[in-house]
Amino acid sequence: MNLSFYNGKKIFITGHTGFKGTWLCRILLSAGARVAGYSLEPPTVPSLFVSTGTAKDTDSIIADIRDGAKLRDAVNTFRPDIVFHLAAQPIVRTSYKEPVITYETNVMGTVNVLEAVRSCDSVHSFVNVTTDKVYLNREWAWGYRENEELCGFDPYSNSKSCSELVTYSYKNSFFTERNSAAISTARSGNVIGGGDYAPDRIIPDCIRAVESGKEIILRNSNSIRPYQHVLECLRGYLMLAEMQYENKEKYGGSYNFGPDDESCITTGKLADLFCGAWGSGASWKVIEEVDAPHEANFLKLDCSKSKTVLGWYPKWNIRTAVEKIVEWEKSVSSGNSAKEMTDRQIKEYFEEYHV
Repeated sequence: MNLSFYNGKKIFITGHTGFKGTWLCRILLSAGARVAGYSLEPPTVPSLFVSTGTAKDTDSIIADIRDGAKLRDAVNTFRPDIVFHLAAQPIVRTSYKEPVITYETNVMGTVNVLEAVRSCDSVHSFVNVTTDKVYLNREWAWGYRENEELCGFDPYSNSKSCSELVTYSYKNSFFTERNSAAISTARSGNVIGGGDYAPDRIIPDCIRAVESGKEIILRNSNSIRPYQHVLECLRGYLMLAEMQYENKEKYGGSYNFGPDDESCITTGKLADLFCGAWGSGASWKVIEEVDAPHEANFLKLDCSKSKTVLGWYPKWNIRTAVEKIVEWEKSVSSGNSAKEMTDRQIKEYFEEYHV
């Protein structure tokens, strides 16, 4: 891909105040795009969105994805070329506590954004970002392909499966004309990177522990996940949006963006890599939980379609990803600019691999 495609393009992002949304904003801004965002206030304090000052660089609208009329007005006022839908209630454990809000946000939020896209003839490309957890997880040793059965277990995962089905229905019902928007969904693994402050995520938990001089606590050191740096999947989303913009019949559809097998590792191995990169005697231990909510033990994606059709391949393996996170966190903790550090890693990533 060539980021110059996005120079001058108008891009609308739901969920732009979140961790992944902020990184996507920073990439597009560096490419010369005009970016508008629609989201709730940043979900954490501190937040990457605030520390990078991204609100000043974008047309930022703070609003609820469940407000369909307001969202539709925002899209039609901005008249984007491309829409990325990232807004969601993204935490599995939160979904057990707040299932209704999770379904309202993740299912009806998707309906609302697709209605907004349907009402705006400037949109040429739409990508709904879901998760690897949309699949019916059989704890197989091999990765799930895009044509596998969708049936997430917990309210978060299941609501994202529903979001996929909503997108599929809208695509076939309302976006079949040649001049209508290209519609796709993107499924990625466990995303990690600098500036993530979310609760109940392994890397933020590691950072909070070591910065307070405590031992890292793991719930399950043997669960296997497909970990990848946030820039990896975002490059996939950007490639997909660009390629289906040019040819919707050929490239529209569902795609997995996950790491290679070497980066599908246990939580314990990830903690080992983090402690090794952080140094200063960082260590971890396991505390078994009583009556813990269900979480998958093994989950992996087969990304053959993305590699074959789009030409997308992972670039930073898990060791490099962890090193980049530690570099980001230590730099920002020592007083350097979060915005400059984020933009620098984006520049390094895209220049190093000529993408």
